[in-house]
Amino acid sequence: MGTVFSFVIQARRSRELNLALAQAVAWLHHVDSRFSTYRPDSQISRLADGTLTLGECDPVVSEVLAHCDALTEASGGWFTATPGGRLDPSGFVKGWAIERASTILHEAGFTDHYVNGGGDVQLRGESAPGHPWRIGLNDPADRHRLVAVVSGRDLAVATSGVSERGHHIIDPLTGRPAGELAALTLVGRHLTEVDALATAAFAMGDDAREWLRTRPDLEAFAVAHDGAVWWTPGLRDIAVLPQAPALP
Repeated sequence: MGTVFSFVIQARRSRELNLALAQAVAWLHHVDSRFSTYRPDSQISRLADGTLTLGECDPVVSEVLAHCDALTEASGGWFTATPGGRLDPSGFVKGWAIERASTILHEAGFTDHYVNGGGDVQLRGESAPGHPWRIGLNDPADRHRLVAVVSGRDLAVATSGVSERGHHIIDPLTGRPAGELAALTLVGRHLTEVDALATAAFAMGDDAREWLRTRPDLEAFAVAHDGAVWWTPGLRDIAVLPQAPALP
């Protein structure tokens, strides 16, 4: 998927942990072989090229495309699995893959952990008994500086922006790269949805403020190119924030 994955698991090393971790990693490799747009032999690449039919693909491909259709509707068309006109569900796949890897660990009994894929994180349980996880949000203009810190249990945190990969998110209405914001972070419960909708909200730019009023299950923190920031009111309950106005 063109990025790095990491696991932090609060448990003693054991055979059971090794097996669960191996299963989670195997799942990520399985997803990569089906969905990586960096691999011409992946099923999604061959499907996009017309050398494979949907019926010939692993059933998870149909599952993912159905989820993408639902998210397109939920976001009013701002999320799309065909950015630039070519089939590419990457905006959904990474968060979905991370959350399922987290579920593998949780169902194996390792309930205190997080899985990080390219900076998008699924948190479960606690970092230590009685202590929530803390996730820093980087300043898109200075990776060594934090602009906020999100704290909680059983949360998903996903950021879309230009600092890592440039202007790679396409505005589905114009077909051009979205660039009104420098970064936008969404926080919710499930990374499958949070990661995909972070992409959609970033493409919306400042219009995401109005859309977020319809999504009480999501909180947001946005950074404009001039360094100005805004966030949704509920974020103050789970984050350390700078001195700036929240979204009214």
